[in-house]
Amino acid sequence: MKLTVIGYWGGYPAPDGATSSYLLEKDGYSLLMDAGSGSLSKLQKYKQLDQLDAVILSHYHQDHIADIGVLQYSRLVQSFVTGAQDVLPIYGHMEDKEGFDSLTHEYTEGVPYEPSGILEAGPFRISFQKSVHPVPCYGMRISDGESVLVYTADTSYQQEWVDFARNADLLITDCNFYAGQDGTKAGHMTSREGGQIAEAAGVRELMLSHLPQYGDNEQLVREAEEVFNGGTGLAYEGRVWEN
Repeated sequence: MKLTVIGYWGGYPAPDGATSSYLLEKDGYSLLMDAGSGSLSKLQKYKQLDQLDAVILSHYHQDHIADIGVLQYSRLVQSFVTGAQDVLPIYGHMEDKEGFDSLTHEYTEGVPYEPSGILEAGPFRISFQKSVHPVPCYGMRISDGESVLVYTADTSYQQEWVDFARNADLLITDCNFYAGQDGTKAGHMTSREGGQIAEAAGVRELMLSHLPQYGDNEQLVREAEEVFNGGTGLAYEGRVWEN
């Protein structure tokens, strides 16, 4: 399994940045996980748009779906250029009807996932954990039969993440706040809370993402390392994790 970070800012992109988006690849299959603001431009450095096999969305806040519309336009434009008629599946939950309905366009189709079940997408098996966020949002546990990656998406702290992330090879946590701040009302976690989940779950590596645009982001790593004894690092554009 190969992960490439495309966007990692929370809320809005910093200059020359993008919000939440990650490319997962295995055996020639490419799955885009969330498609935040600025992500489509960044994605093309690492993958041609017509080589995407599917997209999966955690929820319908704009910093996770803003570039779905332009992705749809790209498929339409390319159909004129190449004559391609293939339809891109975009997986999403159905707890926001307007958000889900927007996933279907001329060359994209909204495909519902069942949060209590297992979604099979190419070589990936995906299970879901509902997060604590102002709107329905689902984190994901993704396995390729050899490695396990867990993505919390947007969430404030909840004990359920410990079991959901148990023994994962990589845990990508929401880290929109520094230790000592309170992200509960906003539905986001602190660096320390992410580290606590990683330590209790026994994960191998922690990646802090959905980062704040203020302060020294390296401080987030130091704060997480106070409670997590595994490897900890920040998400950044182009960062690759393989296992």
